Amino acid sequence: MSDIKSLFATRLYRAALSEQGDPIDTNELEASCYSIAEDDEAGQQWCEENGYPGYTSYASLTDLGWRFPIFADLIAVLDRHVQAFARDLEFDLGDRALKLEDIWINILPEGGTHGSHIHPHSVISGTTYVAMPEGASALKLEDPRLPMMMAAPTRQKGAREELRSFVYVAPKPGEVLLWESWLRHEVPMNLSEEDRISVSFNYSWG
Repeated sequence: MSDIKSLFATRLYRAALSEQGDPIDTNELEASCYSIAEDDEAGQQWCEENGYPGYTSYASLTDLGWRFPIFADLIAVLDRHVQAFARDLEFDLGDRALKLEDIWINILPEGGTHGSHIHPHSVISGTTYVAMPEGASALKLEDPRLPMMMAAPTRQKGAREELRSFVYVAPKPGEVLLWESWLRHEVPMNLSEEDRISVSFNYSWG
């Protein structure tokens, strides 16, 4: 009898923030994101110079947990989610823990995109979603084996999710997604007239 099994799994963690702590008020978090974006002149300048649509604090701020208490609360919850994901991945961390390396705000307006990329110096990356209006783009995840499939045919329409070349995940506000940092991902064009708001982060080892 044939034995067919899946090997080398790519894991994706999805959960409500409230599963690992007190609920985070997404309305307060949204207001904090806009307040920081309005005051962050260095971040605004970086976005303009680099052609980044909307706003990101990635290149300008490293202290969100200090600026607003709600970000400190968020980080505490994210720490627990990352610990849960690390257990699922069966990492042997030894005496070194996974620690928050950086955390940043993303405000993507109508028509904005964020091209395909990875986070090469981290172990676990992720995003928690603050505002996902109708029409806002889902997160697009790419099969990491894709560059090696030089002569492979395309998958059938409706193929099992684990066999698809790309998977789209549309989270709700108050949810968090986690993945290993080598997993290539992107944000397609935001087709909503309203902003798509998220907070992204990286965790490193040691």
